[in-house]
Amino acid sequence: MYAITGITGKVGGTLARRLLAAGQPVRAVVRDVARASAWAERGCELATARMEDAASLAAAFEGTKGVFILPPSEFDPAPGFPEARAVIDAVSTALLKARPDKVVCLSTIGAQARESNLLTQRTLMEQALSEMPMPVTFLRPGWFMENAAWDIASARDDGVIASYLQPLDKPVPMVATADVGRVAADLLQQTWSGVRIVELEGPRRVSPNDLASAFARVLERPVRAEVVDRQTWEALFRSQGMKHPVPRMRMLDGFNEGWIDFERNPEEVIRGQVELDTVLDELVSRPV
Repeated sequence: MYAITGITGKVGGTLARRLLAAGQPVRAVVRDVARASAWAERGCELATARMEDAASLAAAFEGTKGVFILPPSEFDPAPGFPEARAVIDAVSTALLKARPDKVVCLSTIGAQARESNLLTQRTLMEQALSEMPMPVTFLRPGWFMENAAWDIASARDDGVIASYLQPLDKPVPMVATADVGRVAADLLQQTWSGVRIVELEGPRRVSPNDLASAFARVLERPVRAEVVDRQTWEALFRSQGMKHPVPRMRMLDGFNEGWIDFERNPEEVIRGQVELDTVLDELVSRPV
């Protein structure tokens, strides 16, 4: 039995489908059983748990061959990352109690960065789970291609995408969530010892100009990328409702300045299969 958190999302859903296709039993760890009814129909066992509740997580992880941890994303964290720390404490306690055979945890590119930023939440998770007694793999994917969903309206309506990634010709490691879920499923079924780090990006790196060109192909209209001035970020993010924009700003700085990147040699980074055009085509085809 494999316990999967985040199964109702893109990565967890892909992972679970891959395991089920391989004939593996899956326990869907969900907050709301009603939202997971489709997974029960697929043959999954359902377990209710909150990521901040160690007791319910331990029960969900009990008796499993492996656990997939997908930490919830907090895009506007309070100073010190208390939201992430609550999840980390609960997950750590649950794993120590349940003692699954192995763990795969979704982390991020740049989790090794020393400067505090939005991705530090994953750094803290890695630090804690590295102390677990069972084998642990941290899967560090690049920037999700699906983040481009935020640009669909402006690309379609105005022919412009606003880019916080800059300069516009700088390629960034990006990857499709389908590739992340596929690789996570493969990793979870492997046998290893100790702690390992697996880094993952798509078939090729993508600059903001490349993203605009891909939108142009998919939408069949001219699309260009436009830099968002760094000096405007804080006011803009606050106007959008953020209370603590600095971690997000520092994450973007990290990509732009190069200190958020993969840790290993390029030849050691796994390459995904899904192209950017495929992801954008799926995004723009969805009903509004």
